[in-house]
Amino acid sequence: MKKTILITGASSGLGKETAKLFQQKGWNVIATMRNPENEAELTILNNVFVTRLDVLEATSIQNAVNAGIEKFGQIDVLVNNAGYGAYGPLESFPLEKVHRQFNTNVIGLIAVTQAVLPHFRQNKNGIIINVSSMGGKITMPLGALYHGTKFAVEGISEALSFEVEQFGGKVKIVEPGAIATDFTGRSFDLHVDETLTEYQPLIQKVLAGTQQMFQNASPASTIADVIYQAATDGTSQLRYAAGEDAKAMLITRKQLDDEAYLEGLKSQFGL
Repeated sequence: MKKTILITGASSGLGKETAKLFQQKGWNVIATMRNPENEAELTILNNVFVTRLDVLEATSIQNAVNAGIEKFGQIDVLVNNAGYGAYGPLESFPLEKVHRQFNTNVIGLIAVTQAVLPHFRQNKNGIIINVSSMGGKITMPLGALYHGTKFAVEGISEALSFEVEQFGGKVKIVEPGAIATDFTGRSFDLHVDETLTEYQPLIQKVLAGTQQMFQNASPASTIADVIYQAATDGTSQLRYAAGEDAKAMLITRKQLDDEAYLEGLKSQFGL
């Protein structure tokens, strides 16, 4: 019997690459996105069901889960991939943008997970794969909001693993580094208030350093391969670093104390 995966944020980038990979591997794929009417590539693939899911709308979440189960019979793996990154000095963010960042990356992830958990519990099986980031274990300047959400995803996922274990489920955390997608465009929200002059030199140095980092970004297909590994390796491994930059930086972070790590990061950005 074919296994079925539900993926959020499948309209582009990592989500779309993951959908294509699992389809190629013979899985049924529930590819969810906010605007499925704009999708042309996934809709023509066999065993791919494209449907609407906005992680900020509870009704759309439940409708997508129900429709996916009706289409393929069951869901075996959930990939919480939808998200975006808000960057800039914390002082500059209006509260509505703070809410949007946490609602999308954290509350939305929880809502989708809650919608699928009863199905997994009934089946006494199921894997939840949460796409975190190396930024869920380390931080970069100007990323207080984004890193706050990804640190939250790490804690939620680790704690949830104890719960789903009670009925045979598993939780996996995938921690990508820089990905060569449109994250720095469509999914990257840089908020700069130029009247806050004290932060401007920091902003310019961080932007220059970030552009340098993305020159060595991994293709989305590389990260999708790690998601596939997490879904199929049959182990209880919790965390999967994805991309050579993520592997290197996470190892370095483990080896250094806070002071040494932060000083090294300042030097990297010329601060």
